[in-house]
Amino acid sequence: MARIKLAYIGGGSTRAPGTMASFMEQGANFQGSEVVLIDLDAERLDLVRTIAEKLARQKGLDLRVTATTDRRAGLDGCDAVLSSFRPGGFAARAHDEAIPLKHGVIGQETQGPGGFFMALRAIHAMQGIVADMELACPGAWLVNYTNPINIVAQAVTRHTAIPTVSLCEGPIIYPRGVAAAAGLDPAKVAAVAIGLNHASWTVRHRYDGADILPHIEAALARERAAPALDRDAVRMLELASAMGTLPSHYMRYYYYGDEILAELQAKPTTRAQDIMAAVPDYWAHYRTQAERDVPTLEPDRSRGGINELELAIDVLDAIFNDKGEVWPVNVTNHGALPDFPDDLVVEVPGYVDRSGIVPLSYGPLPRSVAGLVKQLGEYQSLTADAAWHGGHREAIQALTSNPLVRTLPKAEALYDELAAAHRDFLPERLLR
Repeated sequence: MARIKLAYIGGGSTRAPGTMASFMEQGANFQGSEVVLIDLDAERLDLVRTIAEKLARQKGLDLRVTATTDRRAGLDGCDAVLSSFRPGGFAARAHDEAIPLKHGVIGQETQGPGGFFMALRAIHAMQGIVADMELACPGAWLVNYTNPINIVAQAVTRHTAIPTVSLCEGPIIYPRGVAAAAGLDPAKVAAVAIGLNHASWTVRHRYDGADILPHIEAALARERAAPALDRDAVRMLELASAMGTLPSHYMRYYYYGDEILAELQAKPTTRAQDIMAAVPDYWAHYRTQAERDVPTLEPDRSRGGINELELAIDVLDAIFNDKGEVWPVNVTNHGALPDFPDDLVVEVPGYVDRSGIVPLSYGPLPRSVAGLVKQLGEYQSLTADAAWHGGHREAIQALTSNPLVRTLPKAEALYDELAAAHRDFLPERLLR
């Protein structure tokens, strides 16, 4: 078993207790290790540390959990750095979601102009983290969950030598979700999804050993004869049937943009506002559990559920315990995805062991969907460079290339208003 020092940046977030629960579920694979929780709020860090220590003790694990607001000190001598933070918090996300709607554009955390400004903020913060890592733990793995994970990873891998992987459970979850919408047993789905994060499609999709698409088409026919599903579920069935491949849930923003925009504009609150209303209850629950000898996280009162960032723990286990396993990863392409640049960060299955991560090739994307994914790849690349060292002009070029924005006047208006809202979290070079 591996004995490592893991820094968790975002260790005082609403997702952190669930992440620590995930780590403790696999704690036997990391006996003798230390987890350093790093965040800005000392009180919340202490709550998460207390819960984590009690979970470890409950399971009889030899694990040390510490906490600090001093990022540079917390990174000292680490073998891996887990990154899951939100610059500006949910208040910043609320701007990302609400301001675009005023301009007739979908507001979303990882897509469109909202995702673009989340990328600018996250990469600006990540530059400081990377600088600290280069001094405090050169050679440590950066395991990134900070959104938008593909653009963050693109910036770090292109502009630094830090070994980096970005992770998302989407390729595991979305095919099962389409199966569930079709009335099928998600446990019987075997799928391989490739593309970009939040823009992937399946190139293999089997259900109980056979092609799943006839099941999807039959379910769609039943739904049209006797409607029973919510609109999002129907969208996924329609997309899968029309394109002949199972989509990432986020593709609905591109293929059903007009109707989703109307739905979001009609909704009285944004998703961020809904989360902010629930945050006090999350922390009240965590405080209660921190006082108990045996904490028990309740799924409906824990942000994201009771086991968060599980894929990060799986990948860390595969690397440091030399497991030789295949997991969905976001890493530089190196030819795994034909017709995409070698240095573009892509989402594909990767073989993971002590020597690192090797992206595996499953052939090209279906032609029916490849064009949009390639456009999103160019947007990803432009945004990563603009965030890392660009100025206002490069940022406008990147934002205009986003398929949800498209026009220069709209990009300029969006940029001016969102940059003003986020000016405290952006470098001066990106402001007028």
